[in-house]
Amino acid sequence: MIHRYVERDRSQQLSKETALRVLIRPLQTEKGVGVSQGGQYLFEVSSWANKFQVARAIESILEVQVAAVNTVIQRGKVKRFKGRLGQGSDVKKAYVTLKEGFTLDFESVNTGGEQ
Repeated sequence: MIHRYVERDRSQQLSKETALRVLIRPLQTEKGVGVSQGGQYLFEVSSWANKFQVARAIESILEVQVAAVNTVIQRGKVKRFKGRLGQGSDVKKAYVTLKEGFTLDFESVNTGGEQ
């Protein structure tokens, strides 16, 4: 795992292995599909990844140019099951805005995880 304070050089390219660890999957939710019509795409990313690592990973894996990255941490819900408390997992999401002229087609994208 790469700690967030290790990579300080924002112009440095990520290795293919690190880029695949940064991006977990694209989120195909109602909100994710809604923002994709405005040139933004929604991804689930690793909790340790920062905006610059997310941008470099998307540029290297998907071969597009990134204009901006906004990240959000969605905290897991606390729920009860048979009188016991449980908590869902925290999820880090990245809203990625692409530069003009670039689009993504998730049906043709293979990030190496599934076949």
